[in-house]
Amino acid sequence: MIVRARAPLRLGLAGGGTDVSPYCDVYGGRVMNVTIDRYAYAIVTAGNGKETCFHALDVRHEEMHSCDGDIPCGGPLQLLKGVYARVSRDFLQGEQPSLTVKTFSDAPPGSGLGSSSTMVVALLQAFVEYFSLPLGEYEVAQLAYDIERKDLELAGGKQDQYAATFGGFNFMEFYADDRVIVNPLRIKDWVWAELESSLVLYFTGVSRASADIIAQQSRNVGNRDQASIDAMHQLKDEAIQMKECILKGDLRRLESTLQAGWVAKKRTATSISNPLIERVEKVAFASGARAAKVSGAGGGGFMMFLCSPEQRIGLTRALLEEGGSIMDFHFTHQGATSWRII
Repeated sequence: MIVRARAPLRLGLAGGGTDVSPYCDVYGGRVMNVTIDRYAYAIVTAGNGKETCFHALDVRHEEMHSCDGDIPCGGPLQLLKGVYARVSRDFLQGEQPSLTVKTFSDAPPGSGLGSSSTMVVALLQAFVEYFSLPLGEYEVAQLAYDIERKDLELAGGKQDQYAATFGGFNFMEFYADDRVIVNPLRIKDWVWAELESSLVLYFTGVSRASADIIAQQSRNVGNRDQASIDAMHQLKDEAIQMKECILKGDLRRLESTLQAGWVAKKRTATSISNPLIERVEKVAFASGARAAKVSGAGGGGFMMFLCSPEQRIGLTRALLEEGGSIMDFHFTHQGATSWRII
């Protein structure tokens, strides 16, 4: 039997960072995001009976481990091994079955599209299918968060796991004690089409580790840096406004909301923007962009630009001259899914 699973990557439209502790624990977080038809994939099959193979196909890392001993969770395959270890402990009474676990992704780590967390969700969804585990969407998302943030101690927030699990346009609320409420939005067809046609997704060519940026944001909140906290409050307000703009189809206000959120986000940590990002943003605005934002923690990865659909071609040409690449995409309704091949 072969089990395959995939989970969609996401674009953070507003409120990103307010889903990170300690801010969301103290003040409550709000995030507006949407998933796209670019995915993280996981494949689980039976092993040879003695060993488990972990293989990240896109980055060409492979490890073999005996099922009789402890499997170290560190290294470049820590996501694969972390999910395996947690499922073994929580659902298989500690048994370490012989499996072959393979993964690949449509986006590189550090892209700002939530690729690492999305991969954890895809892996967990594959294990849920393979072992017929009784986990619903909230349970999958929370367990994925626990594996990544608690077991593996990787810094970050909560939105990526829930976006990948649920899929679609979602307004999310984050509170203390890991309480999360996902509010799926019903988007009018014309709003969906116009927004999709107006959004340009540009990869800077620079992947970055988000942990340092997130750690700085968390320190600023923990140290009661009022300027940073006020910026986080504004980010949360922008998420609420973004939800209203999308539901009402107020795309002009949506542009100003996206831009205001990006300006506020840059005030939460000094490393969110840099000369490369600022240069690309300047070129974009000179070529028809009406709003800009980095997707994810910042520092690199993907940048989003809003423009009128008829200006997409000119904007795309100008951005490509900066040395990066354009990712074509469509929004998607569906979250994490899995299937069996017998």
